[in-house]
Amino acid sequence: MGMLLAGPLAMADTFQGLQVEVIGQGRQVLMVPGLNSGIDSWRDTCLALQGAQVQCHLVQLPGFAGQPAQAEVQADFSATIEQRLAAYIDQRMAPAPVLAGHSLGGFFALKLAAARPHKVAAVIVVDSLPFFPAAANPAATVESSRPMADAMRQQMLSLDEATYRQQALIALHGMSKGHERNALLRQWSADSDRQTTAAAMHALMTTDLRPQLAQVTPPVLVLGAWEAYGQYGATQASTEAIFQAQYAGLPDKRIAMAEHGYHFLMWDAEAWLQGEIRQFLIAHP
Repeated sequence: MGMLLAGPLAMADTFQGLQVEVIGQGRQVLMVPGLNSGIDSWRDTCLALQGAQVQCHLVQLPGFAGQPAQAEVQADFSATIEQRLAAYIDQRMAPAPVLAGHSLGGFFALKLAAARPHKVAAVIVVDSLPFFPAAANPAATVESSRPMADAMRQQMLSLDEATYRQQALIALHGMSKGHERNALLRQWSADSDRQTTAAAMHALMTTDLRPQLAQVTPPVLVLGAWEAYGQYGATQASTEAIFQAQYAGLPDKRIAMAEHGYHFLMWDAEAWLQGEIRQFLIAHP
């Protein structure tokens, strides 16, 4: 299956442009990172769960953090990535694994669980929403968001390299509280393909998963962050209200907000997040 890596029974592989690392033995959990993120965003969480007999399938998406870009992904990001993740699950995993996703990865975890709930045992979503534009404007729709998404994509693709990189660095503010982690995020951003990033952001702004949430019958754990928005007047309660409203259609859910930590809760609220995931897996064997 590929070369043996250091660590507990770790194997590396590629599958249809996805870079995959399998760590451990036991209950299978597919771990999908967020926009421009590398495979290491989930690694600490995976290693912490080894005592719970968990086998992590860490995935890195094409075009992000040095993983080669692919024209098919650039052209139709959402559908292509969904198809490839589904194919990986069907061909390389147990019949019904747990899906875990951070941010953009959470979007795909929900999307897969809605499309094929019988092939998913449970879902873990870290700081992601079914429809991102509605966080800022509850009245937003796909139709009202599309012109802004089109303009944003066009601007991203037309900027000169220096300006694009400068804006990409600004966008990283409030992602993690750790100095070393932010250095890693800057490197991942610099190593990500601009066309893929633009396609992914456009997909997030023009896809509303809320109408499909009723189809997500497996249990779902949603972990949210609020602290980075405190400077703009947000509170833990006001942010949780956004999460509760967006996830209202989920039949079986637990929503928990981290008291502290920015977007990368797996780093900023490490012990809390690992405890929540461990308890969730025990509660839903």
